[in-house]
Amino acid sequence: MGSRTAADTRDRIVTAAMAEFAQYGIAGARVDRIAKEARTSKERVYAYFRSKEDLYAFVARQELTVVAAASRMDPTDLPGYAGRIFDFFLSHPEHHRLVAWGRLELGDNAPAPDDPLMAAVKDKTEQLRKAQEDGYLDPSWDPFDILPLVHQIATSWATQPELAHVVKEQARTPDTAARRAAVVRAVQLLFPATTRNETASQ
Repeated sequence: MGSRTAADTRDRIVTAAMAEFAQYGIAGARVDRIAKEARTSKERVYAYFRSKEDLYAFVARQELTVVAAASRMDPTDLPGYAGRIFDFFLSHPEHHRLVAWGRLELGDNAPAPDDPLMAAVKDKTEQLRKAQEDGYLDPSWDPFDILPLVHQIATSWATQPELAHVVKEQARTPDTAARRAAVVRAVQLLFPATTRNETASQ
């Protein structure tokens, strides 16, 4: 019973921290607000997590796992991957804010050796490199250029939510489906979904 209660408390802390960091960032987040929302004490929060930064790192690692599972990168179909990223952040804008705060506040600081974002980047870059070697992806691109370009295009609307108001008034096709189609088409033009035979015949 005690271990179940402890796990429930920890889960409430993580859930509350997710909302707090997404709204206020790392510097603006307050552990006392997290504790209040989690229906526990500030001391209990620090019993599970050594510092506010340690708590953010845990939450960010968990969120990156959720994003990765929802988007699933297929190096032979980057347009589809971009579409899934678009869909996820459209439905979960708080996830994008959480990651964006971390990037903004951590800035140029060297990441920790076990940083989950760096591990994800290395893994996806290797997948892209392997796809190039196997003839599924244009080898003239540097994999370290492909990944940020696809991500920037896929998250372009998540990073500029203020444009949604302009779109409603001025876009030729103002609905979300048109924005998603534009994202997928842009990535398709740069990195077309293909098969090995199609690539070899070009």
